[in-house]
Amino acid sequence: MRPVRIGILGLGTVGCGTVNVLGRNAEEITRRAGRKITVVQASIRDPGKTRGCAISGFALTQDPSQIVTNPEIDIVVELIGGLSPARELVLQAIAQGKHIVTANKALIAVHGNEIFAAAQDKGVMVAFEAAVAGGIPIIKAIREGLAGNRIDWLVGIINGTGNYILTEMFERKRPFAEVLADAQRLGYAEADPTLDVEGIDAAHKLTILASIAFGIPLQFDKAYTEGIRHISLADLQYAKELGYRIKHLAIARRSNGGVELRVHPTLIPERQLIASVDGVMNAVLVQGDALGPTLYYGAGAGAEPTASAVVADLVDVVRTLTTDPNNRVPHLAFQPNALSDLHILPMEQVHTSYYLRMQARDRPGVLAEVAQILASHGISIEAVVQKEPAEGEDSVPLIMLLHRVMEKHMNAALERIEALDSIEGKVMRLRVEALHKTWK
Repeated sequence: MRPVRIGILGLGTVGCGTVNVLGRNAEEITRRAGRKITVVQASIRDPGKTRGCAISGFALTQDPSQIVTNPEIDIVVELIGGLSPARELVLQAIAQGKHIVTANKALIAVHGNEIFAAAQDKGVMVAFEAAVAGGIPIIKAIREGLAGNRIDWLVGIINGTGNYILTEMFERKRPFAEVLADAQRLGYAEADPTLDVEGIDAAHKLTILASIAFGIPLQFDKAYTEGIRHISLADLQYAKELGYRIKHLAIARRSNGGVELRVHPTLIPERQLIASVDGVMNAVLVQGDALGPTLYYGAGAGAEPTASAVVADLVDVVRTLTTDPNNRVPHLAFQPNALSDLHILPMEQVHTSYYLRMQARDRPGVLAEVAQILASHGISIEAVVQKEPAEGEDSVPLIMLLHRVMEKHMNAALERIEALDSIEGKVMRLRVEALHKTWK
């Protein structure tokens, strides 16, 4: 049986990692797939660039359209990233009857509905395990391994850059700007770190996970995102004193007849396993009704960890080349005509607990004023910590943990608290989640 021939769009870090894994593990990959997988062509932007893989065994081109129209190629591996020209090239390849493997989370989150519809019409597969959490096989776990479960919720640390920054701030007592500069120097963060530190990258990935978990269309535009730039060393320390860690968490949850889809800094109990996921590592915690909680942990980025997922997708595609297209695993886990119309809840309708830190004037009655405002909005206090004023200061940090309440009520209360003469400046507000298995 002839080898399956692939073309790679983009021979950067992950592209070279894929070439290396395919070469080094060729024998075992062939045994698993049932056919040899051969790279026949790859596209590059800079012919003079030094690469981390041998490029002598296949043709190179600076025109990626040559790959998607090459009749000798069975599978196109898209690793160029971004929305354009990736979208156009993938749709062109599908129109040519080629299967797709991609690591492009933004492409799937934003244009996945269109791409999957086109693939279904042409009877080809689009595999995207590497788009979420690097080498962790979380897509396959939810889509296939947990197919007998009703997924209640999932949470993830799915951006290694943000997790590295918060870990370094917590462990080394270093401020955000300083750690971010180090992350850029080490290659963990881009020159423009916006996608990572503002939660956009994690929201792309969460959109994909939520669709597979709940059987809903991809709806990235409805995901709530909040970054980590405003996290201070004081907040990390106060959270620790209260028994929590702060993580940049991606959360998808069935709630109030809809789905919560949100990324934001979150206090989680330090006893939770996911609270100990540090550095650039990723983890996803999934709660199924039959199995209960399961935690998936591993490298969320890097050349060979991501290549591991790309090659696994290639093996899956090769195994199904001769099967009936109607009997393949659906792209979003549920049959296309069975996707649900569950709506994405606006953030104002989400219920959660809260951590507040405010600078309060050191005088009698301030706590009572704040408590009265909270009570008038139906918000109860779980714990209060009041620090001693610094020498020469007439204000003190006031830290509160609040019980669960709808976000819009919290917003209204904060507006009134910040208007008090006794409160200086803005109130720092972070959300708190227990992540108990019965959290619903």
